[in-house]
Amino acid sequence: MNVKRIRPKKYLRYLYPVNLFGTQRTKEILSVNPTVAPRRKEAAEVFVYVYDYDATGVEEKKFTDVSGCLSYKSSDRVSWINIDGLRKADVEMVCNHFGVHPLIAEDILSQNQRPKMDEVDNHLFCLLNMLYYNKESRTVEQEQISIILGKEYVISFQEDATRDVFNPLRDRLRVNNSRIRQRGADYLCYALLDLIVDNYFLVMEQLGEQVEALEEEVVRNSNTITLGHINQLRKELIVLKRNIPPVRELVNGFIRSDSDLLEDNTTKYFKDVYDHIVQANDLTENYRDMMINMHDLYINNVNLKLNEVMKVMAIVTCLLAPATVIGGIFGMNFQTIPWLHNPYGFFIAVGIMLLIPVWMLWVFKKRGWF
Repeated sequence: MNVKRIRPKKYLRYLYPVNLFGTQRTKEILSVNPTVAPRRKEAAEVFVYVYDYDATGVEEKKFTDVSGCLSYKSSDRVSWINIDGLRKADVEMVCNHFGVHPLIAEDILSQNQRPKMDEVDNHLFCLLNMLYYNKESRTVEQEQISIILGKEYVISFQEDATRDVFNPLRDRLRVNNSRIRQRGADYLCYALLDLIVDNYFLVMEQLGEQVEALEEEVVRNSNTITLGHINQLRKELIVLKRNIPPVRELVNGFIRSDSDLLEDNTTKYFKDVYDHIVQANDLTENYRDMMINMHDLYINNVNLKLNEVMKVMAIVTCLLAPATVIGGIFGMNFQTIPWLHNPYGFFIAVGIMLLIPVWMLWVFKKRGWF
C-alpha cells in the first residue's frame, strides 16, 4: 500500500536554515560583476509592436521580426517601436539602421547594469529596471529596459515579452485628441519613464504591507522564523536601494540636457518625474530605517525574554537555597547534632524550609523585584 507523504512547502522550508534565511536569494542579488561579459540567453521569440501616430490618428502594427520596424525611421509621424525579447543580431540590426552607437548596443545587451542616461550621436539613451512584486515568493523582480530617443521616434527594448507597465500608455495612444497624441517623441519618452517610476510606488506599497505585518509579528512573537522574515525583507529592500536612487540621476540628466531632441516645454514634465523619484527614494530610506529598528526590536525582545527566564530561575534558586542549607546541615555525618533525635525535628526542619521561602517571597514582592 502506497502512502502519500504530505510535505507542505509553507512550513517545511522553515526546517532548513538555508531556506529560512534565503541564501540563494542573496546570491541572486549580490552576484553582479560588470567586468565579466554577460551570458544573456537569446530570446526564443521576439515581438515588435509599433505605434505610429500623430494628432489625427494612430497606426498599430505587430511584427515577429525586427526588419518590419526599420521603415519607420523616415516616418512623418511619431513612432514608438517596442521590442520584446532580446537577440544580439536583432539589436545590432536595429541600432545600425537607426544610426545608434555600438556602445549603446552593448549596454542594451548587458545585464545587471546600473540605471544611467547617455547622450551619444544625436540620440538620448537611458537604461533602467522595471520592478514587479511577486506575491507567491514575496520578492521584488526586476526587468531591464532600454529606451532610445531619436528624431521623431522612440525605441524601447525589453527582456520579458509577457509583462510591462505600459498598458495605460497604449490606451492613451488610442484615444483621439489625447495629450500624448499632440506632442512629440520627447513627451513619449517622458511618459515611459513616468509609468516606470509610478510602478515603483506600487511595489513599495506591497513591501510596506509586509513591513507592517512583520512589525506586529516581531512584537507578538520573536523567534527564529521572525528573524528569517526580517532578513528576507531586508534583501528585497536592497533591490529597491540599487534601482531607485540611480534613476534620480537619470531623470536629472534629461532635465539638464541641451539636446535638440528635447523641447523646452517638456522639461517641466521630467521635473515632475524627478519629484516622484525623490519621494520614492525617501520612502525607500524610511523602509530601510524601519527594518533596522525592527531588527533592534527583535534583539531587545529576545534579550527581554532571556532576562525573564533568568529572573525566574534566580528566584527559584534563591527560594530553594534555605532548604538546601538546612537539609545539608542535618544531613552531615556527625554523632551529635542538635534536635537530631527529637521526635518533632523533621517537622520543625520542614516547617523552617517552607517559612523562609514564604518570607523571602514577601520581601521580594515588597521591593518590587517581580
